[in-house]
Amino acid sequence: MARKLPPIDPNPSWAVHSISDMGKLVRNQRAVSSLRIDHAAALCGVSSNVLSRLENGKPVTLDKLLLILNGLGLRLLTLPTRHALDLAPTLAALATDPDTPA
Repeated sequence: MARKLPPIDPNPSWAVHSISDMGKLVRNQRAVSSLRIDHAAALCGVSSNVLSRLENGKPVTLDKLLLILNGLGLRLLTLPTRHALDLAPTLAALATDPDTPA
């Protein structure tokens, strides 16, 4: 039986408040990239088990998280909460249209 890709969320929330939120973003990015979990894990340089753990909201080490994000074309941005709230509309626009002027 052929493996199915997870469904794509066309409007994911890019704000991460938990490991579960991060896992949902990673799974969505994998689906957008049309990658099976074993192919995505190989591309990222981690095991399928590590990628699966993250996608299911289980903790992984920071070095593995950064490998996964980099491999899937994602970046981690940290900033003070007050700035995140101010930048939320701009960041959301950039997520949907990278040509949006900042």
